[in-house]
Amino acid sequence: MSSDLRKPLMGRKRKQSVGFVRRFSVLTLLAILAGGSVAGLSLYTALSPGNLAKNSTAPDVALGPAGAPPDQAASPNGDSAVDLQSGRSGANVQRNTMSDGNVVSVFSPKDRTDNAPVLMTGQTVGQDPRVAMRPNDELLEDSPFGRLPIISADGLKPMDQYARPWSGARGTRIAIVVGGLGLSQTGTQKAIKELPAEVTLGFAATGNSLQRWMQEGRREGHEVLLQIPFEPFGYPGTDPGPDTLLVSDPAKINLERLHRSMAKITNYTGVMNYLGARFMADDKALEPVLRDVGQRGLLFLDDGSSAQSRTGIIAKAVSTPIGFADLQLDDQVNDAAILRKLDDLERIARRNGSAIGVASAFDESVAAISKWSVEAAARGIEIVGVSALVSQHGKQ
Repeated sequence: MSSDLRKPLMGRKRKQSVGFVRRFSVLTLLAILAGGSVAGLSLYTALSPGNLAKNSTAPDVALGPAGAPPDQAASPNGDSAVDLQSGRSGANVQRNTMSDGNVVSVFSPKDRTDNAPVLMTGQTVGQDPRVAMRPNDELLEDSPFGRLPIISADGLKPMDQYARPWSGARGTRIAIVVGGLGLSQTGTQKAIKELPAEVTLGFAATGNSLQRWMQEGRREGHEVLLQIPFEPFGYPGTDPGPDTLLVSDPAKINLERLHRSMAKITNYTGVMNYLGARFMADDKALEPVLRDVGQRGLLFLDDGSSAQSRTGIIAKAVSTPIGFADLQLDDQVNDAAILRKLDDLERIARRNGSAIGVASAFDESVAAISKWSVEAAARGIEIVGVSALVSQHGKQ
């Protein structure tokens, strides 16, 4: 005992402390190993395929009234089905628990009432490109002149059905219409082949093989307009061709001529004037024509060539969607001049948000527009079908 008393105090404490630490370390290690074994077994059980299916829950499931659980039904073979509703998407979800314990989920659209919210998922107009050359029979009616465009029984319009889809973004947008197609076989073929799909094609009603060329253009993704010959100043010295609508003729005759031209092709979103400065300056002659165009679910594009045009006033009065070209792009038919006009069109679009340019299917025009369109896209310009801009004008 006396020897122990002589030992330094710190030395005795160190010996006791070391023994305690050893006992504590062993107990801690055993506890950790036991806990790890339990956790591992629980994790394996939870993640096993059968239990994953049996215990799966839908975090976005909405309960029935007053928090009641959804209805559950059992089938004769022992399977059971639970009807749920997704709180995020609004879809109906049916979870079927099979006799072997697996769960099969079936999703279907939710039935909506008229005042239920609608989820916007992007632009819905336009056709699948694979069938864009085929007419929708619900948008056609028989007439003595052939099949004419109409609004379907459920309200679908040709200008929506045959529109070229676009992004829906509110950036700078430009529509370019290249007209006169169908007048020259080689020129028409070249334009359809070389122009970007975003460019709208204008087919002259006085052209040849229009239905064939329309189908080819639609296969390539183009939106289509039909150019109707209107009486210009100086007629008949300046003659747009057969079935020209004339100021001096009664509305019935002009509508017959309009319908004869309309029946030559299908799948177009609207009508565009071919010449016609005198006709478009006459309210009495113009009103029944624009009214008929609008009632058939079509748009009207004024090429902007006449300062005396009354199309804007008349179209608003008869509720016909209308657009106006901002620039004639190829009044000088050479590459440099056309490119300068396209740059002017871009400046207009950047200032106003959108712009429409028109051109004819000259080789120089096709080449310049094709080149410029690629460069414009790199600058953030979106080339759209003309209906995307005409629809906007109709809402203003």
